[in-house]
Amino acid sequence: MNIRSYHEACGGLPRQTELMTGRAVFTEAYAFLPKGVMRDIVTSMLPFWEGTRLWVLARPMSGFSETFSQYLMEVSPGGGSDRPEADTGAESVLFVVCGEITLSVDGESRQLGGGGFVYLPPGKDWTLWNRGDTNARFHWIRKLYQPVPGLDAPDVLFSHDSEVEPAGMPDTEGGWATTRFVDPADLRHDMHVTIVTLQPGATIPFEETHVMEHGLFVLEGKAVYKLNRDWVEVEAGDFMWLRAFCPQACYAGGPGPFRYLLYKDVNRHMNLRLGAHAGLGR
Repeated sequence: MNIRSYHEACGGLPRQTELMTGRAVFTEAYAFLPKGVMRDIVTSMLPFWEGTRLWVLARPMSGFSETFSQYLMEVSPGGGSDRPEADTGAESVLFVVCGEITLSVDGESRQLGGGGFVYLPPGKDWTLWNRGDTNARFHWIRKLYQPVPGLDAPDVLFSHDSEVEPAGMPDTEGGWATTRFVDPADLRHDMHVTIVTLQPGATIPFEETHVMEHGLFVLEGKAVYKLNRDWVEVEAGDFMWLRAFCPQACYAGGPGPFRYLLYKDVNRHMNLRLGAHAGLGR
């Protein structure tokens, strides 16, 4: 198994002698949260979780990104929960960046370390504890599942970054590739969480402009990312939150691979009844 390193440092507080001006931006089309804003004073806690704090990276907001939430969880040794999810309609993806968690679902327990991935369908009873001796950090992406008559909900899925062969994009000779933990043709799934990898010098060579909302957490490397009208320098530990139809492109700067964890909503009709006019005129 290949051992990869994922950005894990956050918390603390800047010294009083440091400049307060940073790279954080919130616009009508995107939000950019650099790693330096993920400090102790913006953490939160959750009911029924012990020894745990989290950074909320994204949450549904009317007129902005409306389909998902994303947390960066930090669970201390001995911490965790027997009642982690309060919403029976929510599906989840967990991706571990450091430490180790023990996840129990359907009577089966698995230990997940860095690079570990699990998809949890709605209505599942699961528990999560840190049985190790160091802090565990993982991303928790939540979405209300959109059922379709005649399609069953997806199954629980365990995977790992090193177990999935990245799929190269056409005509890029592997310079731009996607690690797809879920079969894209499986229409039971209404969201995809993948890892996108660009080798040094590779690009997303056009302005992607599409209906899918995005959460992008940079796991490794650095790049220049086009967000709406702006070119933004990004590095490991930064988070980008993109509204639907926000133009985007990318140039990977090196010296190593540029990799990010990507959320997008897929495979469902557009909702014509709720929020049909949200955000018009902005």
